[in-house]
Amino acid sequence: MSCGLAVAAVLLMSDPSVAAVQPVPPPQTLAEEPMYADIVSRSRALRDVVDSWIARGMAADAQFAQSEEFSGFQIAAAELSERDMAGHLDLRQRGTDGDLRCILRGLSEDLTARVEALAAAETPTQRGDALSELRYLLNDNVEVVVAPPGPSTGEPPH
Repeated sequence: MSCGLAVAAVLLMSDPSVAAVQPVPPPQTLAEEPMYADIVSRSRALRDVVDSWIARGMAADAQFAQSEEFSGFQIAAAELSERDMAGHLDLRQRGTDGDLRCILRGLSEDLTARVEALAAAETPTQRGDALSELRYLLNDNVEVVVAPPGPSTGEPPH
C-alpha cells in the first residue's frame, strides 16, 4: 500500500469533527495575572480591615486617625493605589479594555481621596460615612478585576 493510500484510509476512518475543531484554551482573565491577582488580594485584605473597623464601631473613636493601625492602613492603601495605577498603565500599553483601564485609574485616585477623607473626618458620622465609602470602593476594586473581560473597544490607548 502506498503512503498516500495509507493516509487516505486513516483519514476516512477518523472522525472529521475532531480534526476540524482545535481545542481552545479558556481565555485568561486579568485576575489570573500576577499583578492583577495582587490587586485583588490587597483590595480584599484592606476591605476586611475596614469591615473590622465598622464592626468594632471605630467611627466613634475620635483618635482613630492617629492610631498605628490606621497609619499602617494608609501605607497599604497607598501601595494599592500605586498598583491600580500600574494596572491602568499596563492596560493602556496593551491597548485593551478602555473601560477597565479608566476604572483602575479612577480607583487609584479615589482610594487616596477616601483615605484622606477618613483621616480628616471630625465626627463619628463623618468617620462612619468615610468608612462605608472606603469599603464600597475597595469592594469595587475587587469586582472590576475579577469580572469577565468585555469586548475590546478598539480605541487607541490614551
